[in-house]
Amino acid sequence: MIRPTRARLAVAAAAVAVAVGLTACGGSGSSSTPAGPSSAVAAPKDKTLHLSFLQDPGQPPDPDVFYAGQGLLLTTNLYEGLLAYKPGTAKPEIAPALATKWTVSPDKKTYTFTLREGVTFHDGTPFTAAAVKVSFDRRTAVNQGPAYMVTDVASVTAKGDYEVTVTLKNPTTIFLDYMASAYGPKMMSPTALTANAGSDHAQTYLQTHDLGTGPYTLTDAKIGSHYALKAYDKYWGTKPYFTDVDLPVITDSSSQQLQFGKGQLAAILHDLPASAVASYLKNPAIKSYALPTLMSDYLYVNPNTPFGKDKAVRQALLKAIDTQSIFKQAYAGRGKVATAIYPANQVAPGEAAQNVTFDPAALKAAVATLPAEAKTITIGYDSVSPDNQIVTNLMSAQLSAAGLTAKVQSYTTSQIFGWIGDPKGAPDMLATLAWPDAAPTYTWGHISWDPEAGLNYLHCSDPGVTKLLADGLVTGDAKTMSDAGTAAVATGCWLNLVDQDDFVVAQPWLKGVEQAHVVTQPNSLSLAALSAG
Repeated sequence: MIRPTRARLAVAAAAVAVAVGLTACGGSGSSSTPAGPSSAVAAPKDKTLHLSFLQDPGQPPDPDVFYAGQGLLLTTNLYEGLLAYKPGTAKPEIAPALATKWTVSPDKKTYTFTLREGVTFHDGTPFTAAAVKVSFDRRTAVNQGPAYMVTDVASVTAKGDYEVTVTLKNPTTIFLDYMASAYGPKMMSPTALTANAGSDHAQTYLQTHDLGTGPYTLTDAKIGSHYALKAYDKYWGTKPYFTDVDLPVITDSSSQQLQFGKGQLAAILHDLPASAVASYLKNPAIKSYALPTLMSDYLYVNPNTPFGKDKAVRQALLKAIDTQSIFKQAYAGRGKVATAIYPANQVAPGEAAQNVTFDPAALKAAVATLPAEAKTITIGYDSVSPDNQIVTNLMSAQLSAAGLTAKVQSYTTSQIFGWIGDPKGAPDMLATLAWPDAAPTYTWGHISWDPEAGLNYLHCSDPGVTKLLADGLVTGDAKTMSDAGTAAVATGCWLNLVDQDDFVVAQPWLKGVEQAHVVTQPNSLSLAALSAG
């Protein structure tokens, strides 16, 4: 779990590609912005919450398979883990879920959980310690993207019905965060897993059903067109106000906005393009929210091209990027200019500071020394991200002023993640948006900066950074992880451009949006916390 293999990370990250590509920023279709509601829209009397996906989640809502972005709205409301991140906070806080308390051994290898009593799965099976081992074993057997979170588990031992001990092979400081992660192990009914196992550990069954304990149960899953949820009447926690949730797939942003304007959607949770954000911020007839996340719009520089092979040139390049201008034109109203190399809300102020001073003259001087073939570069972005098209066009203009010929090129998500296995054909630079699986800095640093890691698209690494990350995993020392970030910036391979918020627009009657948002779970809300008023 704590040291996933490189092959496993590549598989995992290929799934995260959906998150980065399909849900990370911007929208699809036209960027024109229909006006929001011109008058008050009444709350639905039938207690049905109408939301939507801009693209299909791309994977079934099976928490041992799903490793994308938009579908978090399904998996996090159908299933629960032992722990969770507390909603309604700007900083990640681990909170009880199906475990009410826990202890950690001094060597950070043994974790004992006291389980919540009175919980039932959606098929009526009581939740007990036996389900923990079955759920962990099922994740290992399915062996999809999020399986890496349990590969370091040596044993799961029940002591009665309501206590379980998990022993790891190696010490770590982030196991509890994996248990709280939206992508972490979720508990499933042992009875229903056995009854519906088939030949694939119930994967086929879970394409259209769920086996969780969450506040909602899955009632419809038509890939590419529609999903629906119904409140679980025996839920152990606060009973949801909305009895039903309707989730059509609306693949055009303008159509989505038009339906919202007519009151047919209660909210738009993600993927609004910059033009729409600007319009909604000026509209007093709706509520808009810029909610804290761990999302970053990130710049990657390729050290394997004629332009990027020289560290000093890469460092000069970072200085030539005017992040203030990029923020104002692409992300105003839904984020801030990044000051740390880690995503927002992962580090304390001043830690892992990028300290990259805007100085275009440095790149102009460096370009003058380059051979001709190194003066023409390609800046890439994900083809489904119109906001990063804006970002890369701005970069192109900035770098052209330094004497480079900068071409902007879109790439599909599959192309981008293909570079993890083979960087041939990768651009000199890449701007894209992503987020870590969990709150600790290691979960971002490792997957982004270690050799062949799951988000290290352009194959840059540094032995000093790798050692600091490995040390920080065991010790949890904030300074060590801060030093790892500072060393990563010094390579010239990475720059955090913008810390992005979740920008949500909602009808005025929808209550509890801020309280339902979890900082570690972009593009999603805890639906049971929403109400109408």
